[in-house]
Amino acid sequence: MITLRQHAISLAAVFLALAVGVVLGSGLLNDTLLSGLREDKRSQQRQIEDLNQDKNALNEKLNAASNFDATMAPRMVRDSLADRKVVLITTPEADRSDVDGIAQLISTAGGSVSGRIGLTDQFTDANQGERLRTIVNSSILPAGTQLRTDAVDQGSQAGDLVGIVLQIPQHKPEEPPPAVTDEQRNTALTALRQSGFITYTDGQVAPGNLAVVITGGALPNDAGNKGSTVARFTAALDRRGSGAVLTGRSGSANGIAAVAVTRADSSMASAASTVDDIEMASGRITTVLALREQADGHSGRYGLGPGATSITVP
Repeated sequence: MITLRQHAISLAAVFLALAVGVVLGSGLLNDTLLSGLREDKRSQQRQIEDLNQDKNALNEKLNAASNFDATMAPRMVRDSLADRKVVLITTPEADRSDVDGIAQLISTAGGSVSGRIGLTDQFTDANQGERLRTIVNSSILPAGTQLRTDAVDQGSQAGDLVGIVLQIPQHKPEEPPPAVTDEQRNTALTALRQSGFITYTDGQVAPGNLAVVITGGALPNDAGNKGSTVARFTAALDRRGSGAVLTGRSGSANGIAAVAVTRADSSMASAASTVDDIEMASGRITTVLALREQADGHSGRYGLGPGATSITVP
């Protein structure tokens, strides 16, 4: 007869065996699991290293291509803007290096920057639209000139006014446009500057045959009508002189940014040329070539972003 003591010893032995089995089994399982995880980690690390090598190789090729473009730029743009004057206009998002790069390349192309104008944050602020339109339509408009009847928004009206006072119009000899005097020009620009809409340095702004508007990259979704204002401003400028180019960084052809807005409107896209990669040497070269194309009466959409028809001017 099995005593209670023997029964208890048997149960204890069973539980002890189970515990030992669980411990041993867990160890084997853990060793197998950890070994697999280590191998997965090594494999992923090798993939990361391969991807980094590919990325570095691509960066080296891009840098080489950019260096080549920068080296060849003087030959590519030589005399393309000979004896032409360009008004250089910047938005608050424009990068200083892009602005200086374009100015230098205009000079290399045989042209000259006749003046620099900076648009302020107030200029593209929808809440300031009515105030801007009021100033544009005031007595600062040069005598004998008038705004286009289809210019109704703040960007179009301001661009039309700036075009009147700063763009040398194309015209037939028998149809000369009303002459804008230096005094009239200064009156209009001073009013816009004193109202906080533009910036410039006294004595360093004169009319030009062409205009280039330099902006930044992508705009946030809450940027309102900033891109639209700049796009319409540029299109209005284009109609007053020999042509205008709107050029921005990567991202400027996306969403609500200025280049994207211009390309989405067939009327504006057929007027002003657009470039969407100004941070690259190729984009700066394209900007200068697009100015020449404008002077010849043509327009285009260039770069790498949405809506571009080719990388550069054919």
